[in-house]
Amino acid sequence: MMNMAHEFSVARVRPGRAGKTPVSIWDLLTWAFQVEKVQLDFDEMGSTAGERPGVSMEYILMKRGDLGCSVDGGGRSEPHPDADLVASALAALPEGCGGRRTAVWLADLARRGSWPDWGQGIRPRCEPVEWRNCKHGRYAVREVWRGPGRWPAPLLGKGDGYACRVVFEGGAREVAAARRAWLGWWSALLELQTTFRIRCDLTGFEVTADMPPMKPWQKPG
Repeated sequence: MMNMAHEFSVARVRPGRAGKTPVSIWDLLTWAFQVEKVQLDFDEMGSTAGERPGVSMEYILMKRGDLGCSVDGGGRSEPHPDADLVASALAALPEGCGGRRTAVWLADLARRGSWPDWGQGIRPRCEPVEWRNCKHGRYAVREVWRGPGRWPAPLLGKGDGYACRVVFEGGAREVAAARRAWLGWWSALLELQTTFRIRCDLTGFEVTADMPPMKPWQKPG
């Protein structure tokens, strides 16, 4: 099972001054987007250096190091340089890891401090197609049924009756989709972690090998 303590968490890490603070890649993301409030800029190289956007993550980070921090504006202090590097790395996420769509998703999750739902709360259920409310509460909408499969005439006195249309939700397809989304999130985190562990160019943090569980739906063997 997933460690629920990581859902809706608030970043409590701080960049080191005398040395680098060990930090997981997820905690680094939440710090950058919650505390430093950085924003994704997919065209930052084109707007600040005249370079072609969409180049590799390593190139973006090197150019950011050459250019320094860009002023974010908005009447607040400039983000920490490490937070800018995190945003740049996320904006340059390769297409093999989901590209821009996944980058926006990760940034939103980091701002909220929540892990994606991998399907732990999905349960098979049968629900009416439509609900209505009255003074007595909510009730399922029903209709006169005259189609094939109607009730036998001896049971109701006639061949017609009332039926409530239903839908089945929470099946294996929904669970599989949630798990695929989790694995996509996990893979993107691993890509970011590998980048920062190889480059080691953060000034106040050192990214550790700590990662969320790859498949939290599997019981420990």
